[in-house]
Amino acid sequence: MDRTLVVKGIGKVSVPPDLTVISISITSLSRQYGEAMSASYKQIEDVRAALADVGFIKSDLKTTDFNVCSRYENEKDQNGNYRNVLKGFEVNHSFKLEFGFNTDKLNDVLTVLAKCEAHPGLSVEFSVKDKNAVREELLVSAVDDAAKRAKILAKASNVKLGEILNIDYGRKDLRLVSPTAYRADERCFAAKHTAMDIQPENVDAVDTVTIVWEII
Repeated sequence: MDRTLVVKGIGKVSVPPDLTVISISITSLSRQYGEAMSASYKQIEDVRAALADVGFIKSDLKTTDFNVCSRYENEKDQNGNYRNVLKGFEVNHSFKLEFGFNTDKLNDVLTVLAKCEAHPGLSVEFSVKDKNAVREELLVSAVDDAAKRAKILAKASNVKLGEILNIDYGRKDLRLVSPTAYRADERCFAAKHTAMDIQPENVDAVDTVTIVWEII
C-alpha cells in the first residue's frame, strides 16, 4: 500500500483596489409593450448622454442584465371572484461602468447620473483591474503554504517527502471586491459638493489547493 501525505494549502492575497465599478439600473413600466420598450430606450439614451458629459463613450456602458416581464394584479369582478388582470409590461435594464479608481471621477459620474431624467438606481464597488494576476498569486501562495505544511508534518512524523502524486484544485469563482461600501442618497449626488477623499479597504481573497505527496 502506497504511503501518502495529503495537505491542503491556503493562499491569501490582499491588494489595494484600483478599479471602480458602478452598477446602474433603470426600470420602465407601461400598459403597452411597445411603450415600455420605447421608455426604456429613452432612459438608456439619457444615461449615455449624461456619461458622455464626463468623457465616456457608448461602449463603456456594458449591459449586465435585460429583462422584460408582464405585470398582473388580482382584481375582483362583479361576481366577487378574483382574476389576474394584465396591468402592463416592465422593462428592467442593468449596466456596469468601470474606470480606474479616482474619487474626483467617481463624484463626477455620480453627479451627472443623479441629475439625468432617467433617475437610475446606482451602487458602487471597488475591485482590481488585473484579476488574473490576483488569481495566479493566490495559487502560488496556496502551493507554497501546502509545501511548508507538508515539510513540517514530514519532519514531525520522521518521514521524507517523495514525489507529488496529485494536485487537486477545485477552482471557484472569486469575488474580488473591497468590503468598503459607498452609499449616499441620490439627492446628495445631485447637489453641488466637494469630492470625498476616500481610501477603500484592500481586496482580500482566499483560495485553496490540495496536494498529495509520496512519503518514504
